[in-house]
Amino acid sequence: MENPYGIAAMWAQSDIVIKAVAFSLLFMSIATWCVILIKGIKLYKLKQPLVGSKQFWHAQDVQSGILLLETPTGQATPFSSLVNEGMHAKAHHEQHKEDLHGNLPIAEWLTASLRTSIDESKSELQSNLAILASIGATAPFIGLFGTVWGIYHALISIGVSGQASIDKVAGPVGEALIMTAFGLAVAIPAVLGYNALTRGNKRVVNRLNHFAHELHAFLLMGSAPSANAKRPVFKTVGGK
Repeated sequence: MENPYGIAAMWAQSDIVIKAVAFSLLFMSIATWCVILIKGIKLYKLKQPLVGSKQFWHAQDVQSGILLLETPTGQATPFSSLVNEGMHAKAHHEQHKEDLHGNLPIAEWLTASLRTSIDESKSELQSNLAILASIGATAPFIGLFGTVWGIYHALISIGVSGQASIDKVAGPVGEALIMTAFGLAVAIPAVLGYNALTRGNKRVVNRLNHFAHELHAFLLMGSAPSANAKRPVFKTVGGK
């Protein structure tokens, strides 16, 4: 026996506005899960390089250490890129002393180069997270709009029929409220995914800043710094 209420009945009775809202929420849900899965996989691949950044200083040479900073499949990571950028910056400064940047102290040149690498890595880590933030903020209101629109048409239909009994009101109004549930079902994963990815990115950036300090001292002095050594400032955009 066909159910006169529910999602199927709502879809059959809905107009173009409700269908557009439903398709919008479906698209937003697909986008949310795509971003969460893609960014989550990339963040998971940084688990080994995070450990490798601490084991780097136990390697026999720089190239062996870089292997510890790459993914298991040999792909570059923010940590390996930082080492490559630091080595390149040092070699470039030594080979082009006649250029304008040759007048800069090597310490400041390395600090600027490493900071640039960190900023680029942070930008890559945070890319597309704005999609999750936007969906988390707007999806409930889009669902609420669909609910209001559905209730409006339901009340018009009830008024035209002249029947206002509970069985005539509960069905159409309850069906319209489904759109609010859809909006929440889209927004909640987006908010939770955004918070989880942001925490993971913060952990990576904090370790990247600490590793940059160690690398800066190594490139200048050829050794890792002591615990009491004064650290250069590797603040990213916004001072975080």
